[in-house]
Amino acid sequence: MIIGIDIGSTTTKAVSIENGKVMMKIKARAQDAVTAATGAFGKIVLENGIKISEIEKIKITGAGATKIKDDIFGIPTGRVKEIDAIGIGGMFLSGLSNIIITNIGTGTVIIEAGDRGIIHFGGSGVGGGTILGLAKRFLPIAGFSDIVELAKTGKLNQVDLLLGDITDTSISFLSGESTASNFGKMLDTASHSDLALGIINMVYQVIGVLSVFAARARNSTRVIVTGNGSRNVIGQKVLSDISGMYGIDFIYPEFAEYTTAIGAGLSKD
Repeated sequence: MIIGIDIGSTTTKAVSIENGKVMMKIKARAQDAVTAATGAFGKIVLENGIKISEIEKIKITGAGATKIKDDIFGIPTGRVKEIDAIGIGGMFLSGLSNIIITNIGTGTVIIEAGDRGIIHFGGSGVGGGTILGLAKRFLPIAGFSDIVELAKTGKLNQVDLLLGDITDTSISFLSGESTASNFGKMLDTASHSDLALGIINMVYQVIGVLSVFAARARNSTRVIVTGNGSRNVIGQKVLSDISGMYGIDFIYPEFAEYTTAIGAGLSKD
């Protein structure tokens, strides 16, 4: 059995892999990398009745992996480059190769995986951390699920300048409901719900358009979306709108938020 651990900046994920299959998965939170890694390991072992003797190796990746210098609890511990882990995990979960993977975490990374190898295509500092940071400053709540729930009743036309606000005709493939400027209107009547929706919409529009550019650069018509941000239902709606405009399909594989931990566990390193 292999334990794959993705030590992220906010959430650490662990999976157990046996004979090429993902058997168990958990999430944990901690303030430092060592506590996060050992806590996630202990949680997946104790909650699932795994015997230490059954574990062949631990493979770690993510932002905090460099802070783990030694083996964890005496078990051989390997380190996997995060870009490689995302690529391996994305191909495994989607069952596809020659793909563009957009991994949405605290920030966003875009990866090409396939015959050319696993390549860091690019990315952005805009991601889940952006949503949380702006919400903390401008909203009465800061929990991610609360922000999403608040945004469900929001109205973009209270915060965003839409094309319909500045022109009576469509521009290219863009309709009057398309965004001309995020937060370019910002009415005094805008509610907290409107602000929450505007924040999420802005972040996922940036992610979506960057993903489209990456896919088009590689003549692909699909993008695999992974990471914690893949589960944001409002973000998915924003990406769906972008999909309709650009003809790029956004695909959300099962267990997408565990992609990096799975890729680490499956890595040959």
